[in-house]
Amino acid sequence: MEPRTEVPALLVLEDGRSFRGVSFGATGETFGEAVFSTGMTGYQETLTDPSYRRQVVVATAPQIGNTGWNDEDDESRQIWVAGYVVRDASRVRSNWRSNRSLDEVLRAQGVVGIADIDTRALTRHLRERGAMRVGISTTELDANALLARVLEQPAMVGANLVSEVTVAEPVVIRPEREPTHTVAAIDLGIKGMTPALMAARGIEVHVLPASATIDDITALGVDGVFFSNGPGDPAAADDAVELLRAVLDAGLPYFGICFGNQIFGRALGFGTYKLKYGHRGINQPVMDLRTRKVEITAQNHGFAVDAPLEGATDTPWGSATVSHVCLNDDVVEGLELTGPDGRVRAFSVQYHPEAAAGPHDSAYLFDRFIDVMDAAGATTTQEN
Repeated sequence: MEPRTEVPALLVLEDGRSFRGVSFGATGETFGEAVFSTGMTGYQETLTDPSYRRQVVVATAPQIGNTGWNDEDDESRQIWVAGYVVRDASRVRSNWRSNRSLDEVLRAQGVVGIADIDTRALTRHLRERGAMRVGISTTELDANALLARVLEQPAMVGANLVSEVTVAEPVVIRPEREPTHTVAAIDLGIKGMTPALMAARGIEVHVLPASATIDDITALGVDGVFFSNGPGDPAAADDAVELLRAVLDAGLPYFGICFGNQIFGRALGFGTYKLKYGHRGINQPVMDLRTRKVEITAQNHGFAVDAPLEGATDTPWGSATVSHVCLNDDVVEGLELTGPDGRVRAFSVQYHPEAAAGPHDSAYLFDRFIDVMDAAGATTTQEN
């Protein structure tokens, strides 16, 4: 059993509701947007997902930390969450790959958390009132004083956070065999499993900073372009939208996930909006409108694309349609762009086909990206 010092901690939401518990992870104070994640497993992947930048994550699973922390499952170079909220922080870690505890890692990276609170009550509150600003502190235990500082924090609406999470320099992930395709992956907050799954399919992936230009992309002679997941408000990410429009102008096949779906929507002329409490977890049902097949998906998003669920929308690059919807609330979960020749030239999904902790229903989308690139290459060859 690993010892834990019982240091009092306080959580205060922007509407004044407060919860008292004990310190978990680093001591100190932190602020962010309170959101909840319904995953029963995969906390290591969640905490290292850059999409959670500036968010305080509430785990709905009652006990967290059972399997400790290992050196294989990180999705990026660090923990990105602003804070972590759990009901029961496991005092014992038990997994053959674990080499340290979750509490140790949180403390080492300065991530403030709180345990021993009623996370069910907190989750119900966020479902009813919506995601909101929050503060966690072990140094300020007066709820009114902490609330005053919570209300000084910036809202997630209008936040452009891509520059805070993107790579500084290009990174190349090569397959073990001779590459069959080359893809430029624009890092808006990419998870490590994404280029890994592409490389497993024979793709050489060039992960580029969000500041990359269309010239940087075309200079690589790529077969396709990928836009990753990422944090913040897509309505504030104008540079990414303009880059994607240039990609479409260049006729390059495109695949986007999560934030990349929202950027695709904006590039096509649709708007975006903030969801009341978002979709976060590994149990979200999505229907493919073409096949009527239902997939259980992993998701992490607080914004969505505002596009018509029926019919097609004309764009400068062809016809855009909604391809997938969430069965819980009819939120747009996928977009598809078909050229004048009837060929799919670009598509995106709002969920995560690279889900490391599962489910894996949607992994086939990487194969679909290869098919789209192959079709584009065949068409180019015929034209020449």
